[in-house]
Amino acid sequence: MCDALVWTQNYLREVTSNGMAWLFCGKCTSNARLDDKVAVITGCNTGIGKITAMEFCKRGARVIMACRNLEKAKTAAEDIRQQTADVKNAGEIVVKELNLASLKSIRQCAEDILASEEYIHLLVNNAGVMMCPRELTEDGHELQFGTNHLGHFLFTMLLLPRIIKSAPARIVNLSSLAHTWGDGDMHFDDITLEKSYSPTAAYGRSKLANILFTNELAKRLQGTGVTTYSVHPGVIDTELSRHLDTAISPIVRRLYQSRLCTMFQKSPWQGAQTTLHCSLDEKAGKENGLYYSDCKPRTPAKRARNEAKAQQLWEYSWGAVGLPKDYDPFVKG
Repeated sequence: MCDALVWTQNYLREVTSNGMAWLFCGKCTSNARLDDKVAVITGCNTGIGKITAMEFCKRGARVIMACRNLEKAKTAAEDIRQQTADVKNAGEIVVKELNLASLKSIRQCAEDILASEEYIHLLVNNAGVMMCPRELTEDGHELQFGTNHLGHFLFTMLLLPRIIKSAPARIVNLSSLAHTWGDGDMHFDDITLEKSYSPTAAYGRSKLANILFTNELAKRLQGTGVTTYSVHPGVIDTELSRHLDTAISPIVRRLYQSRLCTMFQKSPWQGAQTTLHCSLDEKAGKENGLYYSDCKPRTPAKRARNEAKAQQLWEYSWGAVGLPKDYDPFVKG
């Protein structure tokens, strides 16, 4: 089946099944403050990431916006400052450059953050690319897998000692119901998908990797006071759809942006609620390694509950991002 039909079939299935959820979507009800807390959010110059950054700032956090496009990030940061200017005890916004398609940029950003921040209480791995034409990162990884999974894997591993030092702390990984797309294989024998590339299947692989990473990370974090979550934010009208016309079909993008379909899409504010719930809710703080949608734990597809596959992905990712064999991220740093 061609990618246009695959995408349309999956998209319509989700917006139809979640039509009522759009009307009664989950909402973060926590009133928790984040005074004296440090939160790092990737890819937050627009959409649900920006909403998340603003909400953290309103609650008193020092928010580090780690973004690829510095100019857009600075504009977004100034907008957040203006919108929170009259909020009592609001936090502050800091912008850092982070290109998740570059291991060098990831290392530099992590180094900068570790140099300036004594503590990191929240890490929200929000950034991503969606269903783009086949490209490779500067380090030779397939772009969607490299950005959505490997980039965040390395970023998390580099910051993890500081996060553990800051416990209780939380790590939230943005995944998607799209983890059900494709054949569920990581394709380690053709990791760049040179032999056969499908934008929808490649995106699904990267979102599956987000959940498997969360599951394995949760196991290894036991006893540290750090909890981690994977999140499906829902179908949202964001800039992630910008590649649909070139990767799949202009017709698909027009469908996605049509008035009929936007009726069933969540707003960025609605889409951010599950991220906020996992970051702030007191009960969620006692849970670890779960998959959330509409602010509630859900059961992901069977392919996302394969412990052996999660461990294999961890081991592959460790080598792919060039972490030394003797590096131990599970110590306070």
